[in-house]
Amino acid sequence: MGRPKNFEPDVVIAQAMETFWTNGYAGTSPADLAEATGVAKGSLYHSFGSKRELFDKALALYDRVGSEVTEEFLSRPGTAKERIRAYLVFLVDMDLNGPVRRGCLAANTALELGGRDEEATRAVRRTEERTIELLAARIEQGRRDGDVSPEIDARAQAQFLMNTIVGLRVMARTFDGPTLYRIIDTALAGL
Repeated sequence: MGRPKNFEPDVVIAQAMETFWTNGYAGTSPADLAEATGVAKGSLYHSFGSKRELFDKALALYDRVGSEVTEEFLSRPGTAKERIRAYLVFLVDMDLNGPVRRGCLAANTALELGGRDEEATRAVRRTEERTIELLAARIEQGRRDGDVSPEIDARAQAQFLMNTIVGLRVMARTFDGPTLYRIIDTALAGL
């Protein structure tokens, strides 16, 4: 009979997510994961199967938490433009104020594995599609409320904003806040 687990799987996945987010998939070794989680490599593999399976769980957690944060920001009172701007500023500030400028785990994964790894590509696409859906719904609400022009194609605008988000998250690794805030205001001028 094996020993009982001495860790919470959800906590380990969150710690692994932070490590993958900082170092990338290829840049994260099993030893890095063991150190970050405080769980021995053998126990990690016994519980999660492989580095890749743990990475997939980390991406799923990132998607879930990101969707919750996006939905929470977009559902607050205010116009569509105000809510979307607040959300984009939050993302930029999070990137600029972190201990390491690491951008977005989904965007980083797309750059590292997208197009070469079908599972990773699908996971990133799911994350992006969820964000697009939430943005489109908020833009549609703005159309109904009268603070977004009825001529705006909500889905096309949401896709454009998703592109802007990815660009902001990449640029936050090297650019300063004022530059990124100007990009946000330029992107939202169309609303």
